[in-house]
Amino acid sequence: MRRHPIIIILLALIAAVHPAASAAETIRVAIGTQDTTINTATGGLLIRELKLLEKYLPHDGKYQGVTYDIEWKNFTSGPPLTNEMVAGKLDFGAMADFPAALNGVAFQKAGKRSIFISVLSGSIIGSGSGIVVPIDSPAQSLSDLKGKLISVPFGSTAHGMLLRAIAALGWDPERDVNLVSQSPEIGGTSLKAHKVDAHADFVPFADLFPFRGFARKIYDGAQGNAATFHGALVTGAFAQQYPEIVVAYLRAAIEADRLFAAEPEKYCELIQHVTGIEAEVSYLFHGPFGIQTRDFTWKPEYRTAVTTAIATLKLLKKTDANLDVDHFVDDQYLRRAFALSGRDYDATLKDYAKLPLPPHAQDAVTGRVITDPLLLAQIWLKGEPLVRDYASPQNALVALRTLEAAGHQARVVYVHDRVNGLKLFANQAWFVVAPDGSVSAFLLKDAAATWAKAHGGTVAGFDAATQAAVSTPTAK
Repeated sequence: MRRHPIIIILLALIAAVHPAASAAETIRVAIGTQDTTINTATGGLLIRELKLLEKYLPHDGKYQGVTYDIEWKNFTSGPPLTNEMVAGKLDFGAMADFPAALNGVAFQKAGKRSIFISVLSGSIIGSGSGIVVPIDSPAQSLSDLKGKLISVPFGSTAHGMLLRAIAALGWDPERDVNLVSQSPEIGGTSLKAHKVDAHADFVPFADLFPFRGFARKIYDGAQGNAATFHGALVTGAFAQQYPEIVVAYLRAAIEADRLFAAEPEKYCELIQHVTGIEAEVSYLFHGPFGIQTRDFTWKPEYRTAVTTAIATLKLLKKTDANLDVDHFVDDQYLRRAFALSGRDYDATLKDYAKLPLPPHAQDAVTGRVITDPLLLAQIWLKGEPLVRDYASPQNALVALRTLEAAGHQARVVYVHDRVNGLKLFANQAWFVVAPDGSVSAFLLKDAAATWAKAHGGTVAGFDAATQAAVSTPTAK
């Protein structure tokens, strides 16, 4: 049957306005993740495992009748993920600020555009990346590593952190230390074999290696006070053609974040099941008052971090290109996702609070409401699904001894640095035991000594601090 010319014209116009529905019944949505980089979990692993993207993909308007082909591909680092995005094999990707900056440059050189659409997790003061040494190393701080061999993934966020830390000491990175490039996996092996004196790395490896018992953290990125984060990107071509799908992806990420915040232990266990990264390490980062904040908004510090990344990468001769950060970072899709999720983007943008203490968190011994996160301590017992909260390190250490005497075993004990609030593994921390028996925790021995001198008390390791707390067990 022949169609009337007017009908043919109308059909052509509809096809032009709604190309997805008319020209292609199947839309590919290909997402690159970094599962072992736990900071990207809400932009990848959790969305995939909980099938959250399927929940939000549009099926009305131009997407009516469309079939989605969702593809997931896991990477151990950002550069190969970027290569596949530039080649058109991936539409979305999640990575840290430094690799993301290189992503933007790579697209620019290819005559294309990628868009940095959201932060996923980070720290405005730089916590997360760190420097570790072998467990039996005499080094207590970076200043003890002059002339030593330090490995780090070159071109990474951790590399930038290390260079800033070296510069802060007035050292020349070409002469005062010997830097070699090693991936996290090779760096861990080198530490075990004492083939390097130290290793600098990004989330979660500077805390994962100490948790596994063969390394000790001597520097945290927070000491450099420079923001660092992981975020999500999309190709400009995909965003232009399917902006509603970009918003759907971000709504799925927001939902993943909400679920994680409500039941952190449960989803840390899921991350462990998928990646092998111990749940205790994920909880260190993303449990209440953790090392990093799952804050999706584009705070000025994160925008500055992208600019800093470009400048540092140019210094390292990893790129010679400039990148317009205001064009690269685009929050329009995130703002729509926030609005559709019933959240206020501008209010969240102004909020700098860490993931707060659990609602009505109470000391497991005294029952009192916990109000000071700097003194929060926690115990996660084997066989228990939830972490126990304590109002002070002293209370937790006393409780630990009591629980062990009753036959329980601790998976992990957490305390917080008394000065900067950094969440720590208690068995790796330094403590100051005050004359009244109260206990304060610190990442660095020098910081503990400074506190003891100013406030009174004795510097102690984990075992000595536990014994002191048990000797004067007044709960606070």
